[in-house]
Amino acid sequence: MDRLDAMQVLITAVDEGSLSAGSRKLDAPLTSVSRKVAELERHLGTKLLIRTSRNLQLTDAGRDYVDAARAILAQIEVAERRASGEYDEPRGELTVTLPVEFGRLVALPFVTSFLNDHPEIYLDLLSVDRFVPLVEERVDVGIRLGNLADSSLYAVKVGEVSVLTCASPAYLTRRGRPCHPDDLANHDGITFNALKESLWAYESRGSRFEANPRPRVHVNNASAAATAALRDLGIVQLLNYHVANELRSGSLVRLLENYESPSIPVHLVYHRQGLMPRKVRSFLDWTVPRLRQRLKELRELGS
Repeated sequence: MDRLDAMQVLITAVDEGSLSAGSRKLDAPLTSVSRKVAELERHLGTKLLIRTSRNLQLTDAGRDYVDAARAILAQIEVAERRASGEYDEPRGELTVTLPVEFGRLVALPFVTSFLNDHPEIYLDLLSVDRFVPLVEERVDVGIRLGNLADSSLYAVKVGEVSVLTCASPAYLTRRGRPCHPDDLANHDGITFNALKESLWAYESRGSRFEANPRPRVHVNNASAAATAALRDLGIVQLLNYHVANELRSGSLVRLLENYESPSIPVHLVYHRQGLMPRKVRSFLDWTVPRLRQRLKELRELGS
């Protein structure tokens, strides 16, 4: 039995919540995952997992063993990085997670320059609209939008993104321009995902307003929402980077400029135990000032 491999299989199953979910994560047969966990339990002479119909639960021995296994695998990773020179030179595979549209519209345009400046770094970008636990999924850096939960991660704030209310000139010609959030009730609206039922929030001179246009179109992502607005279907509320090009070209117009909507903070987060690999430090040092400048330009565009 390969104990290190069995440790990783066990940890993945625990993190994913079931043996079947662990097998999907590892892209391995369920029978293989079950066998490796069973072999590990036989080797240790104790039960590590309590299997229920809904999920996995760790026994007391299992909790202790998983904690120790995580520490062992982390030490091995550090030893491998030392041996490969990752602590001496910026080299090796760097895994970065970030939201899909933020990556496409904001981060990706300058990734090419970073790779040109660091020829021995290989970038693995995980563009996903879900929370990615860095340690469990072995991710080096995360770019996160929104308020951060308390954690052991280090965080560097690089700016904020604005929430903007927009519509096409043709729609405004046909339906008129709202001058106050209350006017939205007389307009058609475009919503997406969690924003479908929520009120659009605005602030002005210490007063807070909440209002919504009439739901006319609901889509499942920001790109589709922007496209619907370009097709003159209604008023949309999106983040500034979603509509930066459209605002510059005039194909969309910003509305309710005198009413601010809450901004969303942007952070780079990373895990650090002991020495930081040079590839991570190089990425942070290169990215932070450029991302700050880009977010500042986007804020100025929407002001």
